[in-house]
Amino acid sequence: MNAVEIEEAISALAELPFDGGEFPFAFLQAFGNKDTTIKRLRAGSTNASDLPGGVLQRKNIHIAVAAPGSVTQTLAALRASPATAKAKARFILATDGDSFETEELESGETVACAYADFPNHFGFFLPLAGITTVKQIRESSFDIRATGRLNRLYVELLKDNPDWGTAGRRPDMNHFGSTRNNPF
Repeated sequence: MNAVEIEEAISALAELPFDGGEFPFAFLQAFGNKDTTIKRLRAGSTNASDLPGGVLQRKNIHIAVAAPGSVTQTLAALRASPATAKAKARFILATDGDSFETEELESGETVACAYADFPNHFGFFLPLAGITTVKQIRESSFDIRATGRLNRLYVELLKDNPDWGTAGRRPDMNHFGSTRNNPF
């Protein structure tokens, strides 16, 4: 999956009604985890979590759904968990469907926001999909979201105007927005 696809999947997840039992699996799936990986985590065969209801994907993330109002305490429990250290988790994440808190353990970087706002921070988690980032790229999630929306607009425009996608019209599309042909 690329960053635009991940952003779309994360935004769709945040728009759904919160389901604490499904959230960890849906979150991991949004970052490109295969159905077999999710199935094994659900069954417990690869879930190394030592917290009730926790989901721990080795070398990636330890997720726990918190009781209402106890997200910060749950994040602390994830941080202190021997399983988190043993599995070399890179991230810990706790949410109750209202609040969302996460930490990248190596750097100590954190995100704390309302649950509905977590898609604005999806760039923080791109390493879960094998996408290496620098801080400036992670912080440009707005640019990635805008790119995805522009791409969907372009696809819709091509549906109504199929000749716009032909080689003969490509120079017109390349000059779109250039100052050379812009009368303003």
